Amino acid sequence: MDKQERIDLITRNTAEVIGEEQLPELLNEKELITYCGYETSGEIHLGHLVTVTKLMDLEKAGIKVKVLFADWHTWLNMKGDWQYVHDQVKQWQQGFKALGLKHPEFVLGSSFQRDLAYIDEMMHLAQTTTIKRALRSMQQVARDIEHAHISQVLYPLMQILDIKYLQVDIVHSGIEQRKIHMLGQEVFEPVLNYKKPVFVHTPLIPALQGSDEGKMSSSDKATLISIRDTKQDVKKKLNKAYCPAGEVKENPVLMIAQLVIFPRLKGKPFVIDRPEKFGGKLEYHSYDALERAYKDDLHPADLKQAVAHYLGEILEPVRKAFGLQ
Repeated sequence: MDKQERIDLITRNTAEVIGEEQLPELLNEKELITYCGYETSGEIHLGHLVTVTKLMDLEKAGIKVKVLFADWHTWLNMKGDWQYVHDQVKQWQQGFKALGLKHPEFVLGSSFQRDLAYIDEMMHLAQTTTIKRALRSMQQVARDIEHAHISQVLYPLMQILDIKYLQVDIVHSGIEQRKIHMLGQEVFEPVLNYKKPVFVHTPLIPALQGSDEGKMSSSDKATLISIRDTKQDVKKKLNKAYCPAGEVKENPVLMIAQLVIFPRLKGKPFVIDRPEKFGGKLEYHSYDALERAYKDDLHPADLKQAVAHYLGEILEPVRKAFGLQ
């Protein structure tokens, strides 16, 4: 695979890539490391499949993938007690192994965040960061930011330090982490004596009931697509999803096809298997072709049926890993 193909894999299906101009030179290095960190609270769900799928792209581009299960972050962000958080870590390890990553390194946050050197640097970073700046960086990821605890101010400082201690070259996350990463951009070189990494941010899939409901969340059991859902569950939820005819902007069903399904097809077409009386089978060899067809005359019910089928196939090995019927 040549350098441009690797860059295309790194940058496809992203909301933005900060520092993209660094990639050609960076890819000359022998081994690069990327990471994505996860709060281990609630179910692994469709929103997480977006970042895992992008990690698969990065892995395919020859980059070593580290998955941080951020136990301490989860606890600091008021997402559960210590026992709950670690019970979730065990489940998330099982789930991620079944989602398609080939050789990830799983790292538990508290395994290095309690080292004295790490804590010393966090205190130094705290000296250089105002409370207002730290809180602003947490606006998209914290619960009840208007009544934030001091623990939630420590959170972004730790996330920035994680990048240094994991020796990361390319940071990957959903776009909701952008404000924390921008704080990092200000302090990596002058305060932490660490190079600025490249930031790869993926879009957020809107809530299935429509963009006014915000991003997909593990707290919304009625419309959330979880890794525990059966194929029938997935079909039922997608049948109710916001998917107006001809509309591609903020369409969660199309975004699932783009961000989760097409990158996993490995050159095979996206197939809509309709009965002959409804026009017969359709095949699309790129997401752009599917989007054009949807703008023209592809029926929402046909799109939903196909997306439900592929999602069910993707989730099936995860269900098996969890011993679910």
